[in-house]
Amino acid sequence: MSTVVTVEPSGPGTAATEVDPLGAPYLPGRFTVPARPPTFLRRRRLHDHLDEALTTPLTMVNGAAGAGKTLLVADWADGLDLPVCWLTADADLAPGLFWAHLMQSLHGQGVLTPGEVGSPADADQVDSKLLARLAVGLAGHQGPVVVVLDEFHRVTDPGIGEQLDFVLQHAGPALHLVLVTRTEPLLPLHRYRAAGTLTEIRNAELAFTPEETRGLLRLHGLELSLAACRCLVERTEGWAAGLRLCALAAQDADDAETYLKEFEAGQSTVADYLLGEVLTLQSPETQDLLLRVSILDRFTPGLADALTGRDDAERILEGLRRRNAFVESLGHSHYRLHPLLREILRSHLEVTRPGLRRRLHRLAAQWLHHSGDLPESLAHAAAAGDWEFTAAALVDDLAIGQLFTGLHAGGLAGLFSGMTPRTTSPAAELIRAARALDHRDVTRGLAHLHRAEQTLATEATDPTAAQLSCALLEAHAARLTGAPGRAEKAARSAQGLREEVRDERLERHPELDALLLTHLGAAQLWAGRFDEARDALGTVVASPVGAATALPRQECLSHLALIDYLEGWLDRAERKALAALAEAERYGLPPSSGSSVGHLVRAVVAVERDELDLAERLLGEAAGFGPGGADDPVTAAGRALATARLRLAQGDIPAALAATEPACTAETVSPWERGRAAALASAAHLAEGHPETAARALLGAPDGQTPCAVQGARALLATGHPDAAIELLDAAPPGTGAGPAVTVPALLARAQAHSLAGDPAAARRVFSRALLEARREHLRRPFLETGPWLHRMLAHDPTEKWLTGDTGPGGSAPLVVEDLSEREHDVLVRLARMMSTEEIAADLYVSVNTVKTHLKGVFRKLAVNRRTDAVRRARELGLL
Repeated sequence: MSTVVTVEPSGPGTAATEVDPLGAPYLPGRFTVPARPPTFLRRRRLHDHLDEALTTPLTMVNGAAGAGKTLLVADWADGLDLPVCWLTADADLAPGLFWAHLMQSLHGQGVLTPGEVGSPADADQVDSKLLARLAVGLAGHQGPVVVVLDEFHRVTDPGIGEQLDFVLQHAGPALHLVLVTRTEPLLPLHRYRAAGTLTEIRNAELAFTPEETRGLLRLHGLELSLAACRCLVERTEGWAAGLRLCALAAQDADDAETYLKEFEAGQSTVADYLLGEVLTLQSPETQDLLLRVSILDRFTPGLADALTGRDDAERILEGLRRRNAFVESLGHSHYRLHPLLREILRSHLEVTRPGLRRRLHRLAAQWLHHSGDLPESLAHAAAAGDWEFTAAALVDDLAIGQLFTGLHAGGLAGLFSGMTPRTTSPAAELIRAARALDHRDVTRGLAHLHRAEQTLATEATDPTAAQLSCALLEAHAARLTGAPGRAEKAARSAQGLREEVRDERLERHPELDALLLTHLGAAQLWAGRFDEARDALGTVVASPVGAATALPRQECLSHLALIDYLEGWLDRAERKALAALAEAERYGLPPSSGSSVGHLVRAVVAVERDELDLAERLLGEAAGFGPGGADDPVTAAGRALATARLRLAQGDIPAALAATEPACTAETVSPWERGRAAALASAAHLAEGHPETAARALLGAPDGQTPCAVQGARALLATGHPDAAIELLDAAPPGTGAGPAVTVPALLARAQAHSLAGDPAAARRVFSRALLEARREHLRRPFLETGPWLHRMLAHDPTEKWLTGDTGPGGSAPLVVEDLSEREHDVLVRLARMMSTEEIAADLYVSVNTVKTHLKGVFRKLAVNRRTDAVRRARELGLL
């Protein structure tokens, strides 16, 4: 027998996998194989057809509402002696939420562990790499796995259909997907039909036969002749729900057979029948409860009591459930109405009790907020049009950071887009400020923020929570305007306010502190205070991992990577940038501005290694990340720096000079941004043969900038002043913690100065030191930019001709025929770990043939024929 998934409610200390991407606990009823009522009739012909599902990857059970699809598949699935992962889809699920629930079902059955695949953290989307890991995990499962997606017609996002098709195509024969739906699913069914890999059960086959109808009525205590059943089937067209409703109504009739003979399904709509023949048979209390709870997709007796103002919901609901009448139990005291009945009752509520719907939504919002279900509470408050409550609920819960984290930003932005201008509470103004800042509109954001601060003390429902939200937004605005002093003031204010929060809200929303420190660190980085920035950013990176803080951690890793680059450590910068990108992929989150900075760092590192094609690609990819609006100062400076550096390496001097112009305005001058821009502008003028102009480009640069000193020295060398060049280099030496990307250009300038001053021994000594430091970081570009002088120096050391692309000693093949691609390098790293081709394929989520193709490329580019030789040669070249 198949097992039933049980998920305990989340609470303090529960695992993150028990909370969906919207922060709500996974409802057990979504993963539970529905129980069959005593009046359920097992139909062997349909069971036999469903058995074919175990021979095809895809099965579709497609029928109208009330056709008996769900109970049929549930009965069949419960009899299988293999894992059955059940998921009842919710209405209009976005991809991220859909896959998070599906993976929770797989985890609950033990098919896959959370660590094998992960789970989407963003409700709106899912990363393709996560789906690839899922397919690989299912393909490697021992034995078949049946996945049932009930009520799949609620899934309307076409992207989910494409994603399911991808998983089906790559999961292999282990996966058997069963879709229970009212409509044609968004999958390429024609392809499955043509390949003979689709099992279909449709409405006509789901219809009851006269014999089955007779058996169904017997289970309801009714004995009808086969002829009477045949007439009933003709009138209802074998519709399971219609037959069941007829049977329930006929149980109270004096003459059941006469009643059923007189029933004419075509004489009225289903709504008329349900309302006139079924709903009116209930007591007034039951009718009132059903009408009121129709605004809810699911509910507990406590919530139902809140809507009715009575305390009899549990008794009524249990009675309806026992009679299998319109109410389904989802387990753990959760219920739902039959969807068809719910829709009819909602319409009936609007007609018979106009104005009550909004009041019911307001009551539901208040009850859910008090119960700790913030997402559902916000949805109902918005449906009620109570924007004062909606805004206050978000701010008072300290959840305003969710407008930025990517987990809920899209949904919350859509929710609050309907907030009316008449809503002017402090919380509403804070939300408007947050949305403006998220779009980089600092002027409008600060206007809303200051309006909130003016009335916060007297009008906020929770002044402390509102002040903490203000501190977060102040820090955000300070980061966007390059004002570290204001960011530090906001951080100090937040620290004091945290002491006044005596409950679990801060633990529930770790993104608040993470965002505060991210903004603080970014502002300090802009000001060139690298040690302080590293402390703030590193605190976020070192904090406990989780989906709520994934995007702040990504941004902090990217900014730490930028600091490493500016200090000259290329390998360290590249590792952090790659780790930043992996942080978002781990949770299937959308790219953020952190992705942009990470790509920019990788691009400029690639330039320093003379990998210009890779740098061009990364620079282009960086342009597609981040929110709309202008870049923040750090991102804008990073983009300008990478662009100018690449264009200079490509010889496009006008484009390089254009990129060195100030990229944004900020309250504080950034010493590294101005220094790097001046140095690049000077280098561009020098490349054009204008040393005097190159020297003038450095006049406004901040003091103590080593890159500026190097370019100043190069300009002096170009005019024949080696002694002055050495004095300038001595005045601005690299710091003690500087890496090769800073020290090597300075050493090369010094070596050139010694050479020009007639001291070749000192020149070779300094040049050798530059070579030694450059090898550690695979640094080539500074050497190539020294011009013909490099060739003269290498004439004394032919083993280093790899720097210019010349052949090695004795005319042997070049050490590297062509730069390895990023994926080829990934394969090479795994070769060094003694992994087999199959293991590499599984680890990279690609096919074995793809790995073989990359291996051929590695062998060709390293001029070897064997794996061991490739690893040896790569180590010789410093590629590993």
